[in-house]
Amino acid sequence: MPLTIRLHTESSIPIEVDSLQLKTMRSQSPDEIAKTLIFRGNEELPCGEFFDVSGSAVDDNTVVWEGNLHKVKLIGSHLSEGIVRVEGNAGMHLGAEMTGGEIILNGNASDWVGAEMRGGRIHVSGNAGHLVGAVYRGGRKGMTGGEILIDGNAGNEIGHTMRRGLIAIAGKTGDAAGIGMIAGSILIFGEPGIRNGAGMKRGTIGLFGSQTPPEILPTFKKASAYEPVFLQLYFRHLQKLGFNIPEKCWTASYQRFTGDLLELGKGEIFTHAS
Repeated sequence: MPLTIRLHTESSIPIEVDSLQLKTMRSQSPDEIAKTLIFRGNEELPCGEFFDVSGSAVDDNTVVWEGNLHKVKLIGSHLSEGIVRVEGNAGMHLGAEMTGGEIILNGNASDWVGAEMRGGRIHVSGNAGHLVGAVYRGGRKGMTGGEILIDGNAGNEIGHTMRRGLIAIAGKTGDAAGIGMIAGSILIFGEPGIRNGAGMKRGTIGLFGSQTPPEILPTFKKASAYEPVFLQLYFRHLQKLGFNIPEKCWTASYQRFTGDLLELGKGEIFTHAS
């Protein structure tokens, strides 16, 4: 039986569970985990005040979170190996600063999914909030490695100041995807917002789901229309991971724009060629 942490008492005040690290819980009994201190607001309390703990992660290196966890922050933060599975909605900072392993969320996520992550994979079956894969305020770089897959919609500032890695959004997004982007790839298969790529230095943004030609900032220059092979490789990789790729993406030609010319101008935005 995998290690299971089930919420039994909900809280209107956010609960922070970054002290519950899988690498540590592997060697602990359920009773020891239940005694681990977590934060509810500014108050430290034992995990068992809110969660039932059962099973073990010794054999499969897996922890399963269950319940309505929308007020539970920092699930899977700093994950370095193993699998974190969440059955239900998750709170802010899911997988923040993780370096390896995999997080599978069967529900919706709040803001800051994968903030400043450096490796591993996060797959959200529902929607995500703002600042997926983004830099924390005052930081220098957002995600620097790994993959974030969102099967639903996402909010504003996806990939803010990201340096490496891949973000794929199946649904629509808010504004300013890739703002301040240093490098990496963001692929949006639903309706995008506006001001995408503002201030980007390098990297790739794909806007593949717009019913009409998406708005491109005037600081981007129209380049060639062609069928880039690397996009096909991305699509195949995402499809193997269970991510849905729209049929038209496989055969389309793409218009390339380069920018942001207010920065280095080495970034690129792809749209379907008209």
